[in-house]
Amino acid sequence: MSDLTLNNIDAQQFPSIQAVVQRLADQDAVTRRLALIELADEEDEEYLPLLIAGARDGDSTVRAEAVRLLAGYENDAAVKTLAQALLDGDPVVRTASAESLSELKTRDAGLHLLPFLEHSDPFVSATSLRAVRELRIDEAAIPALNLLSHTDAKIRREAIGVLGWLKYTNALPQLSTLAINDKNAEVRRAAVGALGMAANQEILPALKLALRDSAWNVREEAAATFAKLKPAAAIDDLLQALDDDYWQVRLLVARALGRIGNGEAVPKLILALQHSISNVRKEAAIALGEIGASEAYDALSQAAVDPDPDVRKMARIALTRLSPKAAQA
Repeated sequence: MSDLTLNNIDAQQFPSIQAVVQRLADQDAVTRRLALIELADEEDEEYLPLLIAGARDGDSTVRAEAVRLLAGYENDAAVKTLAQALLDGDPVVRTASAESLSELKTRDAGLHLLPFLEHSDPFVSATSLRAVRELRIDEAAIPALNLLSHTDAKIRREAIGVLGWLKYTNALPQLSTLAINDKNAEVRRAAVGALGMAANQEILPALKLALRDSAWNVREEAAATFAKLKPAAAIDDLLQALDDDYWQVRLLVARALGRIGNGEAVPKLILALQHSISNVRKEAAIALGEIGASEAYDALSQAAVDPDPDVRKMARIALTRLSPKAAQA
């Protein structure tokens, strides 16, 4: 039935749903679309060829409905049909197909998309990369590595995502370069996040530079990556970043300092307890508790009556780590 279309269906091949099949061949596009929905409600894979035929219908609304209904089917024919629909001339169909592909759950289904990862159409390539990313398909690593130098920023970003999920450490040198040199801030941000796949001393220079990036969201990602990796060698850079103009960056810098646990951070973290943003005050309190800074006792005592309940809670938890008397209080 590979050449099946809605115009040449033999209703007798589907005796239990002949009435539905007849409507699939109706001249009215709305009737065909509704028949496809009714067909999908049967949840019978025997009727999958009919949904695939709908994805080749002459009306874009019918094609869009068909590719939406193909979501959840993970065999070769369905996945290839969705990949081909990414080339559809109608943007609604292309978007619907991309959304259906994003619902793939199994490695075997993702394998069908490998030939599309390096497709000449950027939309097809980026969508296919996104679809296989969380499936952790080892065979996707080399195509993704090749695409790190692609001219399209979306493709570079999606390729980084694939390599990050795979924890493909062979890509660390290229990711370090992208983290500091790529012209696109979202690509730099993705690369910085992917560098967190391994506690490797070679990536520290790139992360330190990213902590001073012109884009605040890249600096934020760098701080989050430092919080994950906890490198003691980054203390000086993090202390400087605790004065960042963006509170979102300061928050994650405080988190990183707490997890590293270096006492040099205590004076600046005490100052952060006075920040106007409550989330920064909360992270500062948590960090001081993690460090176990007894010199922060008075500041944490004041934070224990902070107007924000989360700050109060974290300050009191920190105090219990500093002094048994504080716990009784």
